[in-house]
Amino acid sequence: MNLKPIKANMTEVSFGKYRILFSYETPVAYEIVSGDQSGVYRTDKFWSRTTTRHINQWLNGRFANNIEQKYLDNIALEVK
Repeated sequence: MNLKPIKANMTEVSFGKYRILFSYETPVAYEIVSGDQSGVYRTDKFWSRTTTRHINQWLNGRFANNIEQKYLDNIALEVK
């Protein structure tokens, strides 16, 4: 597992095939970085303007599919 602080309250965690973006302590987006699978996903839940800004900065213009927050929570549980 690799922890990468990006800025205040914005952290990226790399774990196995996942790169997960945390805004504060909440997983809000992830990327699959496996050779045979790839994709970028973001939560479909609105948390706050700041969290939305964190997601958009992390995506940096990349397209992301919306995914239910419960799936992000489950992926984050794998990291713990």
